[in-house]
Amino acid sequence: MASTPRTVDEHRAVVAALLGRAAAVEDAPVADALGRVLAADVTAAVSLPSFDNSAMDGYAVRAAELAGATADAPVVLPVATDIPAGRTDVPVLEPGTVHRIMTGAVVPAGADAVLPVERTDGGVERVALRAAPVPGAFIRRAGEDVTAGDVVLKAGAVIGPAQVGVIAAVGSATVAVRRRPVVLVLSTGSELVEPGRPLRTGQIYESNGPMLAAAVTEAGGRAELLRFVPDDVGQFLDRLRERLAGRSEADRVDLVLTSGGVSAGAYEVVKDAFTGRGVEFVKVAMQPGGPQGAGRVDDLGGVAVVTLPGNPVSSHVSFEVFVRPALRAAMGHPFPERPMRTAVLGETWTSPEGRRQFRRGVLSADGAVVREVGTSGSHMLGALARAECLVVVPEDVTDLREGTKVEIRSLDG
Repeated sequence: MASTPRTVDEHRAVVAALLGRAAAVEDAPVADALGRVLAADVTAAVSLPSFDNSAMDGYAVRAAELAGATADAPVVLPVATDIPAGRTDVPVLEPGTVHRIMTGAVVPAGADAVLPVERTDGGVERVALRAAPVPGAFIRRAGEDVTAGDVVLKAGAVIGPAQVGVIAAVGSATVAVRRRPVVLVLSTGSELVEPGRPLRTGQIYESNGPMLAAAVTEAGGRAELLRFVPDDVGQFLDRLRERLAGRSEADRVDLVLTSGGVSAGAYEVVKDAFTGRGVEFVKVAMQPGGPQGAGRVDDLGGVAVVTLPGNPVSSHVSFEVFVRPALRAAMGHPFPERPMRTAVLGETWTSPEGRRQFRRGVLSADGAVVREVGTSGSHMLGALARAECLVVVPEDVTDLREGTKVEIRSLDG
């Protein structure tokens, strides 16, 4: 491990460079595209609407024939036919008649307005029309939203529910998106036990693996969890080789993400396995999360490796600071970083000089004041789960008085 601490920004750059090659392009079914980043413009194959259609349940009419119609003096006309939504053999509206029409149905040739059913007596053979519509009333015109050939979404857009809707509406069954980076999350430690099984003294339930896999998924990547890798260098590397071998290009692992086994003590299997194989272990000037590692392992096919500390808060904060933005940038996400803003500190803090602190915070109801949740201990997972933000304390700040403006990093968004 290097003797001079690496700055947070320097290590962010190292991790980001490892994931820079993950943004290949693939076609995804529209139904599976939520949260993906568009790799190409989406062009409309059809107009929206693609035909003139009714905006209301009512009657397709010739507006001039209803001139002067009122509730007290309705115009009564025969109903020639019904036009439900989806009917394709729509007859022409002949003079002196109306068609009963449903929302979304084709407006027949000859009609120039729709009168809502609420302005009639609802007749099915003859109908009393109790208002005089203006031409064009309650008709959605073909192409008034989108014209065939229009670019409806540009490359780089993130696909949300509304974007899924418009992609499907213009006739696209698949869409070109940035590939999700595949992240193999490793869980190491002979003290770890699968949740749900009884614990013995000295054992703990394994939480970092599921936590980091969930974080990868939430960031937009594709997580694969490899649990309970042995605390033996040879077996550790063998398990990795087995998991990485025989994959197609589309299914390749872009990042191996580990937690624990990187400190200065004995039995640090991750550090022992990767030292001398391309992973550099460093001390980063931050709290929590000082011990870090990153690099490529040539004898594992050149796969990128990022090693995080084992304490759960350190692991989670390290993911937020280093891995999450790199994953999202690799996918071409327009907003790789969490939202940042300022708030007023609701208490007095001290902070160690020379280390950037990331304190867990909760906000007042109006979001203006932030206070620490739990303590700064890197094992306080319960407090982390209650946190709404990370409070960033710069390296050169040691005393923060109540009322000081501080920078906060949202943990949502």
